[in-house]
Amino acid sequence: MKSLFFSIRVRFIFIILAVILLVMSISGLLLFSFLRQYFLSATETSLIAQAQLTAQVLLPGSILAGPSIENQTPFSNAVQQNALSNLALQAENIELPAEGLSQDTLDLDYLQNATLQLGSQLNTHIRILNPQGDVLIDASGIALDDEVNIALIATAQSGEQASDTIEIDEQMYMRLAAPAYIGDELAGIIYLSQPLQDIFTVLDDLRARWVMATSIAAVLAAIAGFFFSNAITKPIQKLTKATSAVAGGQLDYRVDLQSKDELGHLGKMFNQMTGQLQAARQTQTDFVANVSHELRTPLTSIKGMVETLREGAVDDLRVRDRFLETIETETDRLTRMVNELLTLSLADSESLNLRLAQVNLDDLIPRVIEKLEPLADEKDIHIHFENRSPDVRVQIDPDRIEQVVINILDNAIKYSQPENEIQVLVSNSTGAFIQVAIRDHGVGISQNDLARLGERFYRTDKARSRAQGGSGLGLAIANALVQAHGGRTHIESQEGQGTTVTFTIPKA
Repeated sequence: MKSLFFSIRVRFIFIILAVILLVMSISGLLLFSFLRQYFLSATETSLIAQAQLTAQVLLPGSILAGPSIENQTPFSNAVQQNALSNLALQAENIELPAEGLSQDTLDLDYLQNATLQLGSQLNTHIRILNPQGDVLIDASGIALDDEVNIALIATAQSGEQASDTIEIDEQMYMRLAAPAYIGDELAGIIYLSQPLQDIFTVLDDLRARWVMATSIAAVLAAIAGFFFSNAITKPIQKLTKATSAVAGGQLDYRVDLQSKDELGHLGKMFNQMTGQLQAARQTQTDFVANVSHELRTPLTSIKGMVETLREGAVDDLRVRDRFLETIETETDRLTRMVNELLTLSLADSESLNLRLAQVNLDDLIPRVIEKLEPLADEKDIHIHFENRSPDVRVQIDPDRIEQVVINILDNAIKYSQPENEIQVLVSNSTGAFIQVAIRDHGVGISQNDLARLGERFYRTDKARSRAQGGSGLGLAIANALVQAHGGRTHIESQEGQGTTVTFTIPKA
């Protein structure tokens, strides 16, 4: 159960639902708060319009203190205009004295009848108070002084309109007290109260609809979240299965993700990674096999010769000297191979200790050519050096780059036909690098071999290379040393036309 809760799919659905509910709750809160305020404001405006209408009908010539009808909302104006048109004919026969409202000047029964008509038409409880705050007329037919809000009456007596809301018997009401003036004298107070049941009924209905809409939205969001999370979790499950398989050693396992989104790209990168791991493992396997083979051959030769000498051949000076020379040669070969492997190991671990210095290639390359001239003279091969760069000062470890040039030139001499030429060309490269190209006109390299050239212990002609002391590590070491300097190595070759090895090294 715990793992289910922490699964991506469940968390994703919970997050979507939480966001939906949060958004709907906030929007509902804001919406109902706005609607409640709007309806209450509209009701208050309607009561003001009704108060003005009441004053016009019952108190001809009076002016209601407070905002005028023209300043109300369009909704309130419509209410007032409709009520005024409906009541104008019924109120036109009511005659009131101009002295104002008092027990002595008003026919209370007649005014009571008119007030009842207004209250019935407006659906509003109307009371008329004198300036002292006494209830003169109550549309219900009963004058109850204790029902009115003293604070509202006091505000109206000061010449301002006042309103509030109150709950009576689980029913909400809005009350308004508005002073009516004839001239500068307070003629009376219009006191209105109206139930808000319709408004809260509408709000409750809207709230129920909102709850229903929220529930439907939550269900749809959960369904959409399920399918969307399924589209995410399935590729993840495939990747998890593939990772487990690779961790178990199945480096040939591939994940099948056809989508073009981030997960598809991740699957592609995963397959590329496993391919590289598989190639690395194969390289490691080949490397161990090649090392074992390269070491076994000279060790077997040395062991056989030592056994032969121990069995009595040591007494034959000619045989002894030849065997000892062969043993020395094979030992040197083993030492050289171990040193080469150590160099590659340091390069792989980025632990090569480069002793950088500013070196002039016009001095370094001719010195290397001079060392290899005896080997080239044996095949009547001429090595031609050409410098096309105005500045050949480089920032390198001279011993390491000398080893690079020796390894490449040694291969060029081995695979060149007699009486050929090898060219060493120095030129400017892009950016802050110098380019060195070594071109021979030898047998060349086939395209199949070219793709693997530079792999450790790989030789295009294994028999000839072994006879000449080659181990197949020369180009691998050269490439590793060039990369350690921040440069790159590139090989071009056509079978029967020669090979060009190019490498770059940083300028001083």
